[in-house]
Amino acid sequence: MHIALAVILFGHGFAHLVGFVVSWRIAILKEIPYKTTVLADSVNVGDLGIRVMGILWLIAALAFAVSGIGVLARLPWWLPVTVIVAAFSFFLCIIGWPDSRIGVFINVAIVAFLLVGRQMGWLP
Repeated sequence: MHIALAVILFGHGFAHLVGFVVSWRIAILKEIPYKTTVLADSVNVGDLGIRVMGILWLIAALAFAVSGIGVLARLPWWLPVTVIVAAFSFFLCIIGWPDSRIGVFINVAIVAFLLVGRQMGWLP
């Protein structure tokens, strides 16, 4: 169970790197074009603002990696940290909507799994 959860966390964290590399123009992706707008293109944050968003995407990616390591090592803090990271990611995905819409649902699934797993005794 812990290995599967860690793989999901690492994978979701890796997906967050897209937000970083696109906003910093490190990579050009046909599916996710560079733009300076957020919230379904309703707010233009400019080049600096989108770079700040890119840093937030990078922080989320690294936080998911740390959380995944915590899960694998069964460190005492992994559960609350994972919930916080998923909540942070959820809000980033809402801001990045519609490009990041799948992330919204993945974050909801992660938190739901953690809540159900805790209630069912699968998780500490």
